[in-house]
Amino acid sequence: MMMPALPGIVMRALSFDPTARAGEPATADLLERLRQGESRALGEVYDQHHEAVRAFAGRLVGDSAAAEDLVHEVFVTLPRAVRRFQAQSSLRSFLIGIAIQHARHHVRSASRRRAALARLAAEPERASISPEATATDRRLLEAIVRALDELPIEQRVAFVLCDVEERSSVEAAELVSAPEATLRTRLFHARKKLRAALEREGLA
Repeated sequence: MMMPALPGIVMRALSFDPTARAGEPATADLLERLRQGESRALGEVYDQHHEAVRAFAGRLVGDSAAAEDLVHEVFVTLPRAVRRFQAQSSLRSFLIGIAIQHARHHVRSASRRRAALARLAAEPERASISPEATATDRRLLEAIVRALDELPIEQRVAFVLCDVEERSSVEAAELVSAPEATLRTRLFHARKKLRAALEREGLA
């Protein structure tokens, strides 16, 4: 039986706007110019979609520097990758798919950086508290990020796509090139582990 989605506080903590997924449809002319390697076409696509790709990357890796690196990699590889694009999905979804393909290294890098910062923050004289966030919200966000860092990359991607970005399991499965049943299994285990992690900290 499928476990219910995690509470809405998770989505709030990860700052997701469900209206941000729509994008400008890619014209045949723009796609052809992209395939030809035209820099102006790449700039147009970047202007239309970089904010959405950066937002997804940020939610997936949980680290702004690693997210920027991932966004850069997506658009650098796009002129080559777009040759595989069949226009059966939106170009924005295709870009998210590229980000997923390249995410593993960036997730590991961000996780290592967070672990190092956590060790520094454990020293009282170096600890600091953000004035922009309440103590509860900051504790929640930190707990979610720690829990996400414990997930295998496939489960992490499934959770971000389905429970944070609220995509259907069908769409998410297409993005990760996996059977829908496999995607649902990954999501089930991700929800179970994340809920357990938040319950341990009294946040779920």
